[in-house]
Amino acid sequence: MTVRRTILKSAFAAVGMAVLGLNAAVAEELDSLKETGVIRIAMSGAYPPFNFVNDENQVVGFDPAVGAEIAKRMGMEAEVVTTAWDGIIGGLLANKYDAIVGSMTITAERDEVVDFVGPYYSDKRAIFTKPGSGIASLDDLAGKKVGLTLGETHEDWAREKGYDVNTYKGLPELLLELENGRVDAIVNDSIAAILAMSSKGQEFEMFADPTTEPFGAGIAIRQGNPALAAEMQKALDSMMEDGTYLALAKKWIGADIR
Repeated sequence: MTVRRTILKSAFAAVGMAVLGLNAAVAEELDSLKETGVIRIAMSGAYPPFNFVNDENQVVGFDPAVGAEIAKRMGMEAEVVTTAWDGIIGGLLANKYDAIVGSMTITAERDEVVDFVGPYYSDKRAIFTKPGSGIASLDDLAGKKVGLTLGETHEDWAREKGYDVNTYKGLPELLLELENGRVDAIVNDSIAAILAMSSKGQEFEMFADPTTEPFGAGIAIRQGNPALAAEMQKALDSMMEDGTYLALAKKWIGADIR
């Protein structure tokens, strides 16, 4: 385990202990959420087309649409909270919001500090370069500047590989840095990057990471809330069964991404 992972786990544990008394006092959050009628869902707001801020300064995309529909089926409204990705789990544990619906990859490390509902879509890591870069494999990244979003699972992966890592706040910054030649390659979930670059007419080449399997994106909630998890999962399952999920996926992504 890297030093960074150790520090992250220690930080998550510290925050978790700080709110332990609150979680004990409110052993199950579902009842209190239904009393208020609002569930606060967090995301970065910088991950188009999954979540981003539009010209009207509204947070839109696949993630908020899924979160709003789940909340509706639970008899609540969703309130979107945007926050920096690298501190998003800490904010959940500190009770700044009630769930993370922001394309969070389900990992064993994260599962130690939060519970997950889903997954609600699947994707795979991919590496993107400008055409003619000569970068066509992981070995070709040695000695190159590699751009990633700060706090994503791809960052740990790239650091373990020993790449020259440059971190940014979100996907729009990554694409701009690649386009302007300030990084030689970027590493990202494949769907979001392909759609974002295609929509802006940015030319690219890509290859998938052959060393990892596809991963699922889930909804993170605080641990110790089985009733909340069950009701959210029930709402998600019903969306997938009645065609609502597919309609949202086609609207925002253009395909079924389950």
